[in-house]
Parts: sequence; structure tokens; C-alpha cells
Amino acid sequence: MEKYNIEDFRKIIKTLRSPDGCPWDRVQTHESIKSCLIEECYEVLEAINNKDDDNLKEELGDVLMQVVMHSRIAEERKSFTFDDVVQGISEKMIRRHPHVFGNEEGEVVEAGSVDWDKIKQEEKRNTAQADFGPLTGIPKSLPALIRAQKVLKKSDKIYEDGKTALESIEDIQKLLEELKDSILINSEKSLENKHHSNKIGAIILEIVNIAVELQENAENSLTNMVETFINKRESNED
Repeated sequence: MEKYNIEDFRKIIKTLRSPDGCPWDRVQTHESIKSCLIEECYEVLEAINNKDDDNLKEELGDVLMQVVMHSRIAEERKSFTFDDVVQGISEKMIRRHPHVFGNEEGEVVEAGSVDWDKIKQEEKRNTAQADFGPLTGIPKSLPALIRAQKVLKKSDKIYEDGKTALESIEDIQKLLEELKDSILINSEKSLENKHHSNKIGAIILEIVNIAVELQENAENSLTNMVETFINKRESNED
């Protein structure tokens, strides 16, 4: 079996994008394949959840293909190259781990004294993200539960305004009563009501805060429960 390395793979993608390459690959843009990147990342997660190393290896290759493809598209536009991507992430890893690689003076610092948020804020200076606040800088494209958990954790750390799990439970009980009253009042009307939507959103946000306080992953908790629901329903049909 012939062995390939990353440089070989970059040449393969370059060939696919060339005038004599694949008709589909050479017309792709950042925008046209962005959904592919999302799908490939979720397939990586599926392989991890299934503890399927063979599939994980394949899916990680698909994610790498997306990275190299986006880099090639950018290189053709004379924006940046794959080497620039590698350079940037290497610098970031070293910069964010002064307890391993040392600080700007070359001194290794204690891991507990590293302020990662301060390092990240310094990185954003003089970039397109410089005007973003600490919360607005969290990408909107993240799945809602993941984004909510990041927002709540960061908000609590920066503004010290977090609720305890018990406080969130009390607020959920109040919101459920308000939602119940709203449904009863509007029972003869369409339930496609923004008021209901806001209440549901507020309840979910409080549930995510409980996950934050209990150091649980809300996304994983819901994913596991959905799988449990599916298995129960399908087993009942047999």
C-alpha cells in the first residue's frame, strides 16, 4: 500500500481544484461547503460516542479534507495558505500555554496563574473580533445549548451574576406556572405565540444554568436522553 503524508494530500486537493480536476471540487467556495464541515464534525462526534475507532479515523480524515479544501480556496484567492493555518494555530498553542512553553520572557509560569481569558482578549486586539464583547464574541453558529452554556459560564466568571442550581429550579417553577396560565388563557387561539416561545426559551436557559452549576454538559445530557427516548419508543413497537 502506498503511503501518503500531509504534503501529498495537499497536492491531491490542489489537483482536484485545478482546471483538469474534478468538476464538482473546483467550483466549490467557502460558502458552498460550510454545511459539509458541520456535518463532518457531527459525524466525528457520532464515532466518538459509539467508541468506533475505525470510523473515527475516517471521519477525522473528512474533517482534515475540509480544512485543506478551505485553505486551498483561500490560497487561490491569495488570502492565506494551509501553512499559515498551521503557523497560526502553533503560535496560539504556545501563547496559550506559558506554563509549558514559557512566557514572552521565556519564563515558565505556574499553570494555576495562567489567565486564559486575558490571553484570548489580547489575541483579539487588532483583529476583526476586537470590537466584540466577551459574550457577543461567542459564535452564533454554535448549537443553541452549547452556546447557552458557554455564555452562562463566561457571564458568571466575568460579571459574577450566576444563579445557583436551586435558584434556577425556583425560577423554572415560576416560569412553568406562567406558561401554564398563558396556555389556558390562549387555549382557543393558536399556540404559535411569541409569548410562549419566550417562556420556553427562558425555561431552557434556566435548565442550562443548572447544568453549568452541576458541571454537567447540557448538550450531552439532552443527546443521551433523546437516544433513551428513541430506544424506548422503538422497543415498544416490537
